[in-house]
Amino acid sequence: MAYYGKCIETVIEQLNKFKPEKDSPEQFLEAASTALQTLSLQKQAFILEVLSGCLEYRKLLAVVVDAFYVRAGWLCPRADYNLFEVICYLATFQLEELGFQLFCDIVRAQPVDKMHKFLGFFFNPLNLCSWIKDEWSLIYETAHVRENWIDPLMRWQPEVQELIHQLEEVMAIQPPLSKTKAKVTEPKEFNLTVPRPRAIPVPEPVPVMAKSKPIPRSTYQPPKERQLLEMTKRFNRWKAEELLLKANIEEMRCAVPRSRGEPLMQDSKKKLQLQLMPRILKTPKLTFYKPSEVLVKLNTAAILREGSLYQRQVEKELQRVDTLVDGARDFSEFLQWQKEMQAKDREEELATSACRRLQGKLSREEAILARQHLAQENKQKADQKKEEMAELKQQCAERRLQEERSMKELVEQVTEVQKNVKLAQMKLLKGRRQIVQEVIEESRELLQRTIQAAKEEQKERCELVSQLRALETQPVRKGKLVDLTQIPGYGLEGEMSVVELRERLALLKETQRREEEEKRDQIIQGKRARSQELQNTVEQISLCRAAMGRSAALRWEEKKARSAAPGTPSRDERVLELRRKIEEKVAERRRTQAALKPVSAPGPARPKPWSTTQPSPATPKEHDWGQWA
Repeated sequence: MAYYGKCIETVIEQLNKFKPEKDSPEQFLEAASTALQTLSLQKQAFILEVLSGCLEYRKLLAVVVDAFYVRAGWLCPRADYNLFEVICYLATFQLEELGFQLFCDIVRAQPVDKMHKFLGFFFNPLNLCSWIKDEWSLIYETAHVRENWIDPLMRWQPEVQELIHQLEEVMAIQPPLSKTKAKVTEPKEFNLTVPRPRAIPVPEPVPVMAKSKPIPRSTYQPPKERQLLEMTKRFNRWKAEELLLKANIEEMRCAVPRSRGEPLMQDSKKKLQLQLMPRILKTPKLTFYKPSEVLVKLNTAAILREGSLYQRQVEKELQRVDTLVDGARDFSEFLQWQKEMQAKDREEELATSACRRLQGKLSREEAILARQHLAQENKQKADQKKEEMAELKQQCAERRLQEERSMKELVEQVTEVQKNVKLAQMKLLKGRRQIVQEVIEESRELLQRTIQAAKEEQKERCELVSQLRALETQPVRKGKLVDLTQIPGYGLEGEMSVVELRERLALLKETQRREEEEKRDQIIQGKRARSQELQNTVEQISLCRAAMGRSAALRWEEKKARSAAPGTPSRDERVLELRRKIEEKVAERRRTQAALKPVSAPGPARPKPWSTTQPSPATPKEHDWGQWA
């Protein structure tokens, strides 16, 4: 126990010397190894291993020890910070290598009460599985933290809890420190005289010293670039996840593939299911309402606007009836002709859209053929590139040998130059010392001048203080009484006393209050009239809406009946020609694929940008382009 206790003490001493702002871990370890050469090889290896581990995982250990001082160890001194770091490192990283018995010997060699507190806090399952795991996952990957550190610590829980129980028994056996009762001091009041009121003190001369520049705070603070990089990394990750979710929700129908051998779907429900199939399982549920179920609260402007609209429609209908009564002609024949022409235009648009879709399929087939030819050319180019790369690697190896020779020559030159640098540094130190002495003499002269100037200012202040004291001793006249009923008598028009002014102001306020009440009554009457008008317009709007709803239902029934009638298939020459070309291209592509299959060697499968929840398209024929034919 004493052997490992001394080793732990030397590790703590070395950690106390380490300053992360100035020292680098590699240089510090080299200096420590030179300082520990007097010890045995076994001790030296153990101390250096523990010291290097504490420096490497300093951030992980700091998370646990800082939380221990905040939550459980507020009574422990800060001088034991490195002791807790060493125990935490041994328990986390070296417990399986050292063995539990050796770890118990190291713990018993330390103060019992401190080890009992720290081990009870660190091996608490709630702390290990909650915030310690989360904080370590911010520094390293979550899977690595759970498998290599958290799970082994949880496996050692029964043995460690038994060790904590043993430490508790040792603490109970140890006798408490005896405290001798000392005599309590009884305070007595001082017999002090009542102080006299002090006069204004004469300011003392203060020599003005030149202010030195303070050390900037950035010297003892970590750089802000790391925090900025972490913030940008989290923001970019959040933005990428949001874009991925948006792209998966708003996915087009042509991007959703069908499985091999699945026939074209004619059912409208299956088509909607394919089009709107999300690629992420957890999506927000959307609720849809019928137009009749949605309640719209109208304001005054909307009610008046809709009322005027229906009023204009009623006036137009009355004018049309009057013109028909006078003998005007009906537009029913014109409307029938217009419908026929619109039907013809619609058929022409359908034919052009079918041509456009077939042209797209034709261009797709041509692109597939071009891609196959391009793959053959790329394979030939890749073989040529491999030969060129082999030649370049051989040239690079020769260049590296030449560079190594030149570097050896440079190292020899640098060692010669370093010998001359020491002499130049000694000369520089001598020159700087002379400059420092000159600066010190100049600063002394400036100090003497400032002290003389301060004395002169002090004399002037003393004179001012004496003048102020003389002014304070002079008597002061008090203010005179004011009569509020008396007129000032300055000879101005409308001149009056303060009492008369107050009475007139009270009368003016009374008249203003009466005028406000009259205006309020007028506003209330206007509001009542407007509300009555709005109520009438709302009733009229409800009647118009009911009539328009009935007419719209009739029109919908007529449109539904027209759409149910079977349409004639398009026999356009352009459409037939495009279909024939597409069949030829598909046959040519299949022939090229059949010719390439026995020639191509099996290679590693390339990753496809399709989701794991959906089947990837096997051949272009099975893609959803067939739905547009």
